[in-house]
Amino acid sequence: MSTPDFHKRTLLASIAGGLALSFALAGHAAAQEVNLRMTIWSANEAHLKLFNDIAAGFKKDNPNVNVRFEPLPFENYTTALTTQIAGGNAPDMAWIFETAAADFVNSGALVPLTPVLTAAPGYNLAEVPASATERWSKDGQLYAFPFSTSPFAVFANNDLIKKAGAKTPAELIAAGQWTWPNAIATAQTVAQSQPGKGGLVVRDFNYQAWQFLSSVTYGWGATPWSADGKRCTLADKPMVDALTFVHDAVFNRKAMPGPGQNVDFFAGDAAMTITQISRASLLPKDKPFNWDLVPLPKGPVGEYALIGQAGVGVLKAGKNAPAATRFVAYMTNPENSARLAQFFPSARKSLLNAETLSKTNALLTKAQLDTVVVSGISTGKLMPGHTGFARLQQTVRSGMDAVWQREANIPAAMQSLCGQITPLLAQ
Repeated sequence: MSTPDFHKRTLLASIAGGLALSFALAGHAAAQEVNLRMTIWSANEAHLKLFNDIAAGFKKDNPNVNVRFEPLPFENYTTALTTQIAGGNAPDMAWIFETAAADFVNSGALVPLTPVLTAAPGYNLAEVPASATERWSKDGQLYAFPFSTSPFAVFANNDLIKKAGAKTPAELIAAGQWTWPNAIATAQTVAQSQPGKGGLVVRDFNYQAWQFLSSVTYGWGATPWSADGKRCTLADKPMVDALTFVHDAVFNRKAMPGPGQNVDFFAGDAAMTITQISRASLLPKDKPFNWDLVPLPKGPVGEYALIGQAGVGVLKAGKNAPAATRFVAYMTNPENSARLAQFFPSARKSLLNAETLSKTNALLTKAQLDTVVVSGISTGKLMPGHTGFARLQQTVRSGMDAVWQREANIPAAMQSLCGQITPLLAQ
């Protein structure tokens, strides 16, 4: 026979059981795993290890969040990324090149980062100068954090240069003679005296990605379009003079590999290469050579520097924007920015000194860090970028094919090219 106490006990047990189930379900929901994916251009083991170490640190405070980095080929990185987005397979986060910044920011494809970064304890977004965030901002909002602001520099193989009896870049710098004509003279001596070896390689240029040739043409004050992006300047005297100099170095002096020639500095096959310090990870460990890192040679405009920049942004089309935004805040905080600076120098003012950079850049001396990295970031100009860059890049690349012929008419080729891209600049 039932009693009131029995019914009361049964009711309380039922309520307790329901609450336990509710708490269990809530705990399961809270612990539900979130898998984040970030596309990057590098498959380098050292780079991936660093990224994965940062992701592991984030997971300690966010045990339900996993971060995976997906390398895409450098040569068609932006195309591959936009194809993923258009196909409904957008990553949560993406490494974005400075040349494509305007397209990603202006299209509304990215999640605003300013509220989260500003609120993150100790983040100190204010120490990143406006000059570094300009391409990644719109209407007062930051849409991608420029985690890499890296100057282009010259890596030199002193063994090859000395064997050829030429002056090393360091010797030319000491004599106040580190100029483009003298750099090409050194490259020519190596290429002509040692069969199978190249002179100067502009890495990633390959007569396709012409924007990397800015590391040379900026020395003449040459740009593809005006500062406001509205006028083609390819046919202006500075660009014609710069391309004429490069053309002579390639076809007459054989100081630079020609079209179709692949020469790898990091395999010990070239006197010099122009690239960013992140490529120092490619220096050989098994059969090392005596190498140096120096600023770009002086051009007709004097000393100058070119900066390559990359931002990390959160895609609106991704599935986990809140968690992705928290990870970007963690990945780019002052502590992790200092770790990333081993390969990807930060624009944070607190990190822009050789003393701090040397803690994570064991391969580079403080003098190299000061003269190349710190000075370059402080004074350098960004690589050319523009809205609709992918189409502009392809049009200019195709038009420049006429330049890379032995008997080229460079002024005429540039005049024709300006006619082609002027309508694109107006869009």
